[in-house]
Amino acid sequence: MQRPTILVLKALIAAMILLILACQLFLVPPTAQGMARTYPELADLVVPGIVIAELFLLCIQVVNVCVWRLLSMVGEQNIFSTDAFRWVDVILGAIIAATVLIAIAFATLFIAGVANPSVQLLCALGVVVGSGLTFLVIVMRGLLKNAAQLQQDLSEVV
Repeated sequence: MQRPTILVLKALIAAMILLILACQLFLVPPTAQGMARTYPELADLVVPGIVIAELFLLCIQVVNVCVWRLLSMVGEQNIFSTDAFRWVDVILGAIIAATVLIAIAFATLFIAGVANPSVQLLCALGVVVGSGLTFLVIVMRGLLKNAAQLQQDLSEVV
């Protein structure tokens, strides 16, 4: 991968990290409190909603940091080392955790009786997308493992 491409990707990741951090600090709590004022029946869900939203955004931040590190390894031409698997495994764990958080949010809203059809559909979509991403990363991890093995075999031959 070309160095300019890596730098542009890292700049985009840095922007995402900063924007998500701003959301965590300045958007999630006031939005939850505003919803509780507008819909008093949701007041009991403010704290759980904030916790789930913050943890979900934290999962995205973790993925961003791991992708940053993997890009650095690509730039160093060290992507086929065993260290890369650790970063991919953390990405996998973060995606699974985010998917579970969506499912918990859905269950909480459903049990509270405040999940309208749009929210139900969005939560279902989130679980499906999270599951799909999980399997995609598993496949990509397998490809990385095969490529690392091929590189090792080649280095032994040469």
